[in-house]
Amino acid sequence: MKKKRIYMDNCCFNRPYDDQTYKTIQLEAEAKLYIQDCIKNGQIELVWSFILDFENSANPYEERKESIKEWKSLSIEHIKAMEKVGNYAKKLEISYKIKPKDALHLACAIEAKCEYLLTTDKIFLKKANQLKDIIVINLLDFIAVWEEK
Repeated sequence: MKKKRIYMDNCCFNRPYDDQTYKTIQLEAEAKLYIQDCIKNGQIELVWSFILDFENSANPYEERKESIKEWKSLSIEHIKAMEKVGNYAKKLEISYKIKPKDALHLACAIEAKCEYLLTTDKIFLKKANQLKDIIVINLLDFIAVWEEK
């Protein structure tokens, strides 16, 4: 069986550090940890990118920043900044009214031929649900798809 290739945006990597008093955040954090285990076990392929590096470098919490940075070494591919990705991100930004950083995440995930881009950003999910090249999905919904495999 072909492994699922995924891309997680920065909000996914930060979800376990968010305020866990909200049940949805708590469930998404647990889902993220489960997906992490699947990546570590080689069941799921993770893709990393320059925009993840950029966003993570701005994390004010050094311990979190270092913990998230470790996922780069577990990724099977690292998408570097290139004109082709930037141009495609600009098209996505204009066509779907997606924020610039989100468009870069999308363009990187599509460049790496990921099947899924995981996010917890509800606005991003809503705007990107029209895309044909990739499925943009919440962590919890991804687990439902993953377990159906």
